[in-house]
Amino acid sequence: MAGFRSFLKAGHTPTLLAAFVYFTYCCGVWVSNGAMAPFIQESLQLTPAQVGLMLSVPIFAGALMRFPLGVLAQYIGRKNATLVEMSGIAIALLYGYFVVETFNDLLAMGVLLGVAGASFGVALSLGSGSFPPRYKGLAMGLVGAGNVGTSVAALLAPLLAQLWGWKAVYGLTALGLLLPITVMLTLAREPEDVAPHASLREHIACLFELDGWAFSAIYAVTFGGFIGLVTFLPTYYYDQFGVSKVQAGQLTMLVAFMGAALRIVGGWLSDHWGGINTLTVVLVTVGLSLLGCSLTQTSLLGTTALLLLCFAALGAGNGALFQLVPLRWPQSTAVAGSMIGEIGALGGGLVPATMGLSRQYLGSYLWGFIALAVLAVTMLAVLRLLQPRWTRSWSRAGGRALVPQGSPAG
Repeated sequence: MAGFRSFLKAGHTPTLLAAFVYFTYCCGVWVSNGAMAPFIQESLQLTPAQVGLMLSVPIFAGALMRFPLGVLAQYIGRKNATLVEMSGIAIALLYGYFVVETFNDLLAMGVLLGVAGASFGVALSLGSGSFPPRYKGLAMGLVGAGNVGTSVAALLAPLLAQLWGWKAVYGLTALGLLLPITVMLTLAREPEDVAPHASLREHIACLFELDGWAFSAIYAVTFGGFIGLVTFLPTYYYDQFGVSKVQAGQLTMLVAFMGAALRIVGGWLSDHWGGINTLTVVLVTVGLSLLGCSLTQTSLLGTTALLLLCFAALGAGNGALFQLVPLRWPQSTAVAGSMIGEIGALGGGLVPATMGLSRQYLGSYLWGFIALAVLAVTMLAVLRLLQPRWTRSWSRAGGRALVPQGSPAG
């Protein structure tokens, strides 16, 4: 407890809080269509493939918008960039409330909702920017726990949609935007750790290396799996098990919260045990639990238990991977992490589309789960293949930080 108090005193805590509130809100908005998918599907009579596409568009758009928002933040400041982004979110939500009537309208709104998904890099940089280097990892972990916004959306959006209709939720969410805007304006200050403006070449430098693509592909499984499944699960629970739309949201909230909470644990565990070791266990667990989900599609309890295990692993994996990024790219952690986050998040858009296509053309979600399990196992093989080189060059055994000369090995 004393250590945590020291952490709070070391930086500007109000900015950390503002970044967390902002990121939590953005995560909730980003998956709002997924939370209400059973209502939207019934209202507009969408096919499973159309639902999958509807849910994939915001994820793809959010991943692609991360880089432009990061560049904008370099020139106008991170705090100002959050305010610009929240203005874009307001436009998206008002478009949903006043305009959306057809499937094509939903796809257009999905592109606009991508603005909310672009918040990751700016939120983490803003929250950790006022803390010294030894505390930046914890600060980023605390802001990253704003992923819990996905569980809040899964819980509240179906309840509100049932009371006032799914389009009304967009209007209510737009009113809710007053909270993060007020918090940002009153509590946050621009961090002092201003770095030189990174060029496009510097931003994408890690993708000219095999390690950059390996990190991005693994992140596509951990974070992409997290955001993709959170977006799709309300539809899956409602369609597969016949639960009510509200109950589908409640079950999704339960597993999403597990993933958000375990992100911090994954970072802490990786510091002590090693990020490579942690990711090994994560990918094995994800692969086995998803394979189990494909075989327990008649058991609501069994599926939920396996999804809780899967999301615990996904959350821990997100923390573990970003424990390794500063070890591999110590001089360009921010830009490498930004690009890995962007490429990795694109993987999330494939999840709803894959599940929807599996349901419509193969008659079951089974093959969607199997495809995701195979991807996790493939990334495990990549990790194990690269591990010997990684532990010879930039990390200790298991993926722990190298010890400076003269320091005890611990």
